[in-house]
Amino acid sequence: MIITRVRRLAVPLLAALTGALLVAVPAPVRAEEGRYSADIRRTEYGIPHIQAKDHGGLGYGHGYAFAQDNLCVMASWVLTLRGERSRYFGAEAMSDDPIDPVSNLAGDVYYKGIQASGTLRRILARPAPHGPGAELRALVDGYVAGFNRYLGETGVDRLPDPTCRGKEWVGPITATDVWTNLLDLARLGGGSSFKEAIAASGRTSEQGEDRPVRRGPSAPGSNAYAIGREATRDGAGMLLGDPHFPWNGSRRFYQVHLTIPGVLDVSGGSLYGTPMVQIGHNATVAWTHTVSHAQRFTLYRLELAPGLRTSYLVDGRPEPMGRQEVSVTVRDARGGTRAVTTTLYTSRYGPVLATGWTGKEALALADVNAANLRFADEWLAMGAARDLTELRRAQDTYQGMPFVYTLAADSRGETYFADASVVPHVTDEQAERCRAGDDPEALVLDGSTSACLWGRDADAIEPGVFGPAAQPRLTRADYVTNANASPWLTNPKAPLTGYPRVYGDVRTERDLRTRVGLDMVAQRLSGGDGLGAPGFTLETLQRTAVGKRNLSAELLRPDLRALCRVRPVMTASDGGKVDVRRACATLAAWDGRARLDSRGAVLWREFLQNLNRPHRRSEAADPRKSWWKVPFDPAHPLTTPRGLDVADPLVATALADAVRFFTANDLPLTLTPGQAQRYGAVPVPGCTEGEGCFDRIRTGGPLGEQGRYPDVNTGSSFLIAVELTPAGPRTRTVLTYSLSANPASPHHTDQTELFSRGLWVTERFTEAEIRACPELTTTSLR
Repeated sequence: MIITRVRRLAVPLLAALTGALLVAVPAPVRAEEGRYSADIRRTEYGIPHIQAKDHGGLGYGHGYAFAQDNLCVMASWVLTLRGERSRYFGAEAMSDDPIDPVSNLAGDVYYKGIQASGTLRRILARPAPHGPGAELRALVDGYVAGFNRYLGETGVDRLPDPTCRGKEWVGPITATDVWTNLLDLARLGGGSSFKEAIAASGRTSEQGEDRPVRRGPSAPGSNAYAIGREATRDGAGMLLGDPHFPWNGSRRFYQVHLTIPGVLDVSGGSLYGTPMVQIGHNATVAWTHTVSHAQRFTLYRLELAPGLRTSYLVDGRPEPMGRQEVSVTVRDARGGTRAVTTTLYTSRYGPVLATGWTGKEALALADVNAANLRFADEWLAMGAARDLTELRRAQDTYQGMPFVYTLAADSRGETYFADASVVPHVTDEQAERCRAGDDPEALVLDGSTSACLWGRDADAIEPGVFGPAAQPRLTRADYVTNANASPWLTNPKAPLTGYPRVYGDVRTERDLRTRVGLDMVAQRLSGGDGLGAPGFTLETLQRTAVGKRNLSAELLRPDLRALCRVRPVMTASDGGKVDVRRACATLAAWDGRARLDSRGAVLWREFLQNLNRPHRRSEAADPRKSWWKVPFDPAHPLTTPRGLDVADPLVATALADAVRFFTANDLPLTLTPGQAQRYGAVPVPGCTEGEGCFDRIRTGGPLGEQGRYPDVNTGSSFLIAVELTPAGPRTRTVLTYSLSANPASPHHTDQTELFSRGLWVTERFTEAEIRACPELTTTSLR
């Protein structure tokens, strides 16, 4: 039986409300009023299936559904994007950026600077593919209108989410906000991680000092498999997507199914505030992304003109820096407001940074994604692709992926990997010739000569970036994988080499997450993982993805057990003696996994974290020394390094310190992940990247004296496993933090509880599947 609830909304009153809301907020770009219609059908766990006759209507339904679930998160994020947080929350409070929070004042100055630069206005004035296409513009305008319609009919004082109910800072959004959100997403691996250094450029002292450049955390990570016909039992193409994005704030995924009959039918994950699907599938193609190792920016060292702090030399001629006056409204302690005006400096390369600015030189940031919105059209085109040929054509047309690899499979059983992201055109020769610094985290080039400007490829969409011919790509009928390592071992049978170093390295040590992911594929193809006959099925793909293996334990525990047998008492870092026999017995009995009930998994994590803390080594110790027994060998990258060098005194000390912490706080040595880590009230399985865990999680801090980590804040976020059969896609998903950030919503932790128990949602994709849902509800927007 189909249970359908249809709400016919009062069109005249709501249209007037929506129009009034749109007019009330001044902005340089605003969604135009139009005739929008859409149906929002929700199936289990509140997952919305949006159907409309055109892109404007599709955005309308998407924006309305998203506002129902997550309006407060978007309302707060819009303040950030507008540079208005200091007005409402004060200058010193921290921003709501889930990846790189900075002070409100620094963030406001940064985003006001983007507005003042006119970059967004110039992008929107360009025709496609350099600027947004007509369908994308309609999608954005509809999304804004749908979001605002929900707010208008509900009212700020009656919002179901107590987080922002009745707050003065909640209001309608504009198309400018959505475009700015997309631009900020593009800059995630570049300018967005230098907010403080950009915002403080106008406050440099007369005698600055050359300090290391402080940048925010890098973009989140992910895992991905694309499995071809030679590696599946039934010859179908398969995909596993496992993005590791924040569990809170504006960088969460919203699960949605978008349909324009005969035009678009795509389902998957859509980052908050974006109207298209970024990771997902249609009837014949599935794709996902992982964060690329390629450079997103270069720094340019500027040689200042003698006696002039705001002019620099290029080819021997002085060139004045550009100046931007930015004004931010700040709330004071008494609730009043005042304006704070800051000067930002720019160069021909990009913004000048406060760090590194002395009387003789300065640093400028050249961000390859500073003016990139092409990826939004690219995702729309990828969602409509019928096979990998069309998906590649979409990527070659727009060349806009901001910071991610692409892995995809189609119903013919082909798989595809590419770093089709935007990468600055710096050849290996130019990097060596122009290198002007030895910063290990950034490529610093000589800004005093135009010979060090980025180059150009004939097939590139714009100057300064590499074209498709230079990109690392691989098409296979067995599999391609990635876990944020460089492209080198995408498939160990066909190593990728020969690409410029700005794309990543080759023949270097792989991290444990990459190694365990490749080993999981190898064992499934050999049948050595205990999951039955060789080859992937949808079910074995799911079980492989959430197996909770801990590779560090597999590689190191045998040697630690040997040490335990000969040294039952070990010395802690303060010189005290610690009996480790019970701890050794616990680790010996541990199942080596990170399941909810894995007794000893937390003890192992604490031991390994102690082992990895660099401050535990004395200053006299060789900093190159490692506790690995067998070092990395580029001829054997999947099996080295391995083993534990128990002769290193750090090993015993790390275990003794871990045991002492447990005993001093009366914590059981058998403490399990289910007892120690939570998301709200829900226990969460899994372990950390450093331990060599595939579907990893990260908590907000160290283990507390009560035996609890702070809540999980990052990790596996939108798990999706797809089998592209001749009869259509079979898909399993789980949104680890659930659909709604509203604590009062029934969909606030319902999928989190599934994830906790290792369960998945069976996706409803076809019309028959959607109509068969016993919990189906429908909202018709007219």
